[in-house]
This record gives sequence, structure tokens and C-alpha cells, in this order.
Amino acid sequence: MPRAKGGPKTRQRRNDRLKMAKGYYGGKSRMYRSATEAVDKSLLYAYRDRRAKKRDFRALWIARINAAVRGQGLTYSRFMEGLRKAGILLNRKILAEMAVHDANGFTQIVTTVQATIKG
Repeated sequence: MPRAKGGPKTRQRRNDRLKMAKGYYGGKSRMYRSATEAVDKSLLYAYRDRRAKKRDFRALWIARINAAVRGQGLTYSRFMEGLRKAGILLNRKILAEMAVHDANGFTQIVTTVQATIKG
């Protein structure tokens, strides 16, 4: 009985992998083994960086809030403590957006927090 070298299913699987590697440089888009290695690595990077993106944005929001709050004479940690005590339930993403785009609203929040901390 002759050896089965792969039929339509194997070819389909290889073509799917090569389609995923479309646009890669050189042999990584043309040769199956190189394409497979490149695609596997890129999928790992994609998985890892979907999680890293969340950390990066949180750090960006904290930096923006900290910069805006220091202009008002507070530190980030004191501001967050005051928010909690004042019962203001805004997340860092919204606070950072306010700090950048709605300075007046953010200033009102900061004054509320300062009054809560002092009182």
C-alpha cells in the first residue's frame, strides 16, 4: 500500500497557514515551514500584547490624572483617596478624558475632593 502524502485536507491546512502569513517578508510568506514559525510567533505576540495594551492604557490614564491633579496642588494617591471618601465613582479612563477635554469639570471634581480631604 503506498504511503499517503496528504490530500486535499493537508493542502487546505497549508494554504490556510500561508494565507495567514500573507504580507510577511521574503520566504516567511512563501515557504510553509518559515510561514508556520512566523505565524505562530505573531499569534503569541498578539495574545501577549492584547494584555499589555490594558496595562499601557492604565499607566497612561494614571500619568494624565497625576499631571492634571498636581496642577491643582494634590498628588495622584491623595486624589484617589479623596475620590473614594467623597463617594465619586469615576474610573481612571473617564477621569483622564475629563482632565484632557473637560478642564472645568475636572477642576470641580478636584475641589470636591480637596473639601472632602480637609473636612
